[in-house]
Amino acid sequence: MKRIVSTLLCIVGFTILIKAQSIEERQNRAVYNQIEYLFNTKQMDSIYNMADENFKKTISSVQLNGILNQLYSLGTIKNATPKKYKNGIAGYKIEIGDQELLFILGVDSNFNYHTLAFQPYEEKVEEKKEQVISKVEVLNPLDIFIDSVARTYIQKRNAQSLAIGVIHKSRVSTFFYGETEKDNNTLPTATTLYELGSITKTFTATLLADLVEKNVIGLDDSIAKFLPDSVRSNTDIQKITFKSLANHTSGLPRMALNWNTSSKLVENDPYAHYDQAELFSFLKNFKATKEVGEEYEYSNVGYGLLGELISIITKKTYAQNIEEIITKPLNMINTVEKADSKAQQLAKVYNVKGDSVPTWNFISLAAAGSLKSTIQDMLLYVRSQFKMPLSPLEKAMALTKQFTFFIPPNTDIGLAWHMSMVDDIIYYNHNGGTAGSSSFIGIAPDAKSAVIVLSNSAAPVEVISEEILKKLILTD
Repeated sequence: MKRIVSTLLCIVGFTILIKAQSIEERQNRAVYNQIEYLFNTKQMDSIYNMADENFKKTISSVQLNGILNQLYSLGTIKNATPKKYKNGIAGYKIEIGDQELLFILGVDSNFNYHTLAFQPYEEKVEEKKEQVISKVEVLNPLDIFIDSVARTYIQKRNAQSLAIGVIHKSRVSTFFYGETEKDNNTLPTATTLYELGSITKTFTATLLADLVEKNVIGLDDSIAKFLPDSVRSNTDIQKITFKSLANHTSGLPRMALNWNTSSKLVENDPYAHYDQAELFSFLKNFKATKEVGEEYEYSNVGYGLLGELISIITKKTYAQNIEEIITKPLNMINTVEKADSKAQQLAKVYNVKGDSVPTWNFISLAAAGSLKSTIQDMLLYVRSQFKMPLSPLEKAMALTKQFTFFIPPNTDIGLAWHMSMVDDIIYYNHNGGTAGSSSFIGIAPDAKSAVIVLSNSAAPVEVISEEILKKLILTD
């Protein structure tokens, strides 16, 4: 699950270059100092007023204030260290609460900014030694390519293990690298469990689609009637539909504003305390800043709410619904919300620095990112997506991949699934991430090709995953 520190607001690209300080760098730092002061004193409108006209045409004050206020909920900015600079754009390593971020700032000669972004901060790390244990069967040039791309990831010092499942023209291949726990000399296998993170959302969307196929609800139905009276009375909640939750156009923010304010919060397991009462408390007082169905904003709280609504409708827990509707019919015996330590091997997880961290636990936000699974199970999940929709589950899966909204410049979204094209071939994808895991699933049904990539490191796998998927699509 992506946290709010992953929020990116960027108008131009950013290229890394370090050089001696110049007048322009000093000007950039002066603007940065002013923004830091305004941020820490919560003068968000004043920050917006410092932007140039092109920035203001692209981003509204409401949008920027929403992002800045979510970041402010983590704490104030401190300990800024210049890291990168090129062509008027600088990067500063900063701390907000307990998070380290990269603050990207581009400034013109009039001391107005044209680029403003916050990204997770990652130190450059030395690559591991060439000797990485692996289990790879190289039978053709495609296998060689996948192995080569995978090694660019696993040889990094902060990577721990990597499990890859590939389907190409109906042929299934697996690739395993590294250790399930640092220094245990144990390769992952097809039944090693990993955190799926936000790939969980594709399962949640399938549960929703199943209810729609059974005519229990409609995608355009309001969610309000299934909520308590205290929440239902909120007119902004009444406008939210099931479809808008599933395609991230509900107007709900990435995270509820009260998710990290509880005295029960444990920083290294940030969702374990957040229950239905806290979720409904947030919804009761929610004030929309955008119209439902008009703007995409990735929302973990929206998917958590969707899972809670499905449980209210079915009178079953999220885990029960997942098992009954998806994993049992597909024989996905190792796809679970909570791993059985006696019967299942869950890989130990590591943050981007390579330090061990706990796996995450969920209550009301389970539907946004709680599932754990294996390469073996995820290959079963992928193969079911290729089938002509005949069974109720296959029809529900097909519904999740139907277009619902366009995300500029070139992405569509169905229910959870994001859709793009390579050489006129549509592929569906979703990534995931936790404090100690990264994952990716990509499916190109027309090419009968797919890739699943699971890692027990928070170092992102999206780049290598998309590289593999595009190669699969383009290879005869």
